Order: sequence, then structure tokens, then C-alpha cells
Amino acid sequence: MQIITPPHGEYMRESKAHIMRSICEKKVSDLVLEKRRLVEVPYSATLADTMNTLVTNHVMAVPVAAPPGHWIGAGGSMIMETDKHTGAVRKHYIGMVTMLDILAHLAGDDAVNGGDSSSNDVNNKLNVTVSTIIGHCLEGLSLWTLNPNTSLLDCMEVFSKGVHRAMVPLDSHMDNISGVELVESSSSYRMLTQMDVIKFLKAHGQQELRDALARTVSSTGAITDTVLAVTRQTRAMDAIKCLRSAGLQAVPIIEAPDIPPEGHKQLINGYGRKLMGTFSVTDIRGCPVDLMQSWLPLHVREFMSRVYQNPSHGVPDLVNSPKLLVSCYADSSLLEVIDLITSRHVHRVWVVDEFEYGTILGVISLTDIIRAVRAALISAT
Repeated sequence: MQIITPPHGEYMRESKAHIMRSICEKKVSDLVLEKRRLVEVPYSATLADTMNTLVTNHVMAVPVAAPPGHWIGAGGSMIMETDKHTGAVRKHYIGMVTMLDILAHLAGDDAVNGGDSSSNDVNNKLNVTVSTIIGHCLEGLSLWTLNPNTSLLDCMEVFSKGVHRAMVPLDSHMDNISGVELVESSSSYRMLTQMDVIKFLKAHGQQELRDALARTVSSTGAITDTVLAVTRQTRAMDAIKCLRSAGLQAVPIIEAPDIPPEGHKQLINGYGRKLMGTFSVTDIRGCPVDLMQSWLPLHVREFMSRVYQNPSHGVPDLVNSPKLLVSCYADSSLLEVIDLITSRHVHRVWVVDEFEYGTILGVISLTDIIRAVRAALISAT
């Protein structure tokens, strides 16, 4: 019997396609295998307690749990924790609270007024319960679950549309097998984030995705050229309000001497401007609560400098110093950007001009990366 073998090139293409399909067939359950137990706070927790939970666990958001039967839930969600054996409802997750929610609450007009208000203002703000501020930021209303049987490709579709995180039930009772839901009951959950997906792709698919990840960020369309920014003259309290109003977690700090005084209180177009630094919620959480009152009126660069120099922020890290900006070029590869994101623990990378270093040409977020990699997976299979 004569055995006919396909040409080498065709064999290689089929082999690559098979490997790609094996990645696409991975499930959400595979991504949460080693995730720790869900970090949450009760609806009665104070903002001070919630902030401590966020900082201690190195997370940017936590779901808020309440007794069943008393809450409608954020965005109409009906996500419950039930007893594994009896099915009785133990908790109702009513929404998500983020670090930005808390910071925006602290930076409100009645919290700080040029640094002249009562020194008890911040303490009073931190003593309110977390349930009172849910939904002040858009993300607080975005409480979703992802069925554990959802494929990695479908999960990436969800996260490529701007969903930053979703709760994954470990023993789902839902009939559907993919996508995000507002209704779910389970005895326990894990939190899956965009960063988890990026790290999973890097750890488990780097070799298989070698060709796709070698492409430049410009050729994949991963760069967003609309860059909202604050100036170096913007006060920290105004920058936080800007983040909240725009639903952003970070903005570049730019040099803008031509901006009128009122422009320093709002977001402006940063494209083509000189990059001076980054104002990020992730970094702000290192600000000591007892110094928040006096630091919020400072200009953003001075504020960030004090945050990083304060002992409570930890040992000074020269590699992750705010002075060393995390940036790339338009011809940087997807893999290079993913390496930056995972090694520097950032959620976005600024794209700068290769020949005029420091001039902003765009930004690449986790959403952009996931969208680009997903498109590469689809085209390869």
C-alpha cells in the first residue's frame, strides 16, 4: 500500500492549526485552577477596611457580599453563594468596589478644598460603609460571572470588549456553557481578570503563538491613538476626578505649557505631547491614609513622588520607579509588550515615537492585547 504524505509546508500548516485549536479549546476552568479563594468584603465594611483589603491582597477591586433577600444587586445581577449540600442561599453579591471608587470618594469636593478643610474629613469619609459608594464608578455596576466551561476564545471575546474581570463559579448550576451572566449560584467563586488571561497566554501559548506574537503592535491594530492625559500642573484630586468621570485606571502626565489654567482640571488630548509620567490608581493605593488629606492638593508628579518615597509603599524599586516609564514603539512585537505588562505589573503601555523619544503616539491596554491575540488565533485556525 502506498502512503501519500502531504507536502512539508502543508504538514506544518496543519500542525500549527492543530496546536492553535488546542489553545482555543482551553476552558475558563483551566485558567482558575491555581487562583486563590475569592477576596470579598461585606456590605457593612467601612471604606478604611475595604481599602486595607485591597492593599493587603494586591487587588484593584473586590465584590461586595450582603445577606440574601435585601438587595436588588448592581445592574440587576443575581449572583449568589449557596450551600453546596442544601442549596440554601448564603450571600448575595450586590456589586463591585474598586480602588478608584474609594479614591474618588476621598477626593470629592466636600473632602478636600485646597487642603484647608478639617483634618477629620478623610477619616470621616473612610468610616462610611462600602455599600454607599457602589456604582459611583461604572465598573462598580459591572458584576459578571463566566461559566467555567466557557472556552478561552469566548472568554477573550468578552475581555476584548472591555470587561476587566468576572467571577467564575466552581460548581455552576447554569445550563449555558459559555459567556458572561448576571445570574449565577455556586458554593464558591474565583475571580478571573484580563491580566490572568495575558499571563496564561504567555505561560502556555508562547511557543505555539510564536508567529502571532512576533507581529508588531501597529500591524495588529493594538494601538489606540486617542490618549486622554493630565498635565504636570494638574492636582492629584482633580486627576482622580478625571479618572472617575472617564472610567480610566491611569492616564499619562504630559508637558503642556500652552494649556490655559482651567485646562489643568480636565483631561486633554495627549497625542504628540511629551510624556512626563503616569498617574495610576494602582500606584495611588500606596498613599498612606493619614497623609491623603495633605497630599491630594499637590500636583500629580509631586504626589506620585511622595507616594513612592514613603516607607509605607515598601522598599524603593528602581526597576518599577515612576521615573522609568513603561513604553514601547509602534514596531515593538506583541510578545515584547506582553513581557512588559507581566514583568512590570502594569495594565497599559504608552506608545512613543522611536525617533523623538517621549512623544506619545498611542496606548496599548490589556483589552487591546487580548483583542489582537484573539484575532490572530482565529485567523490561524
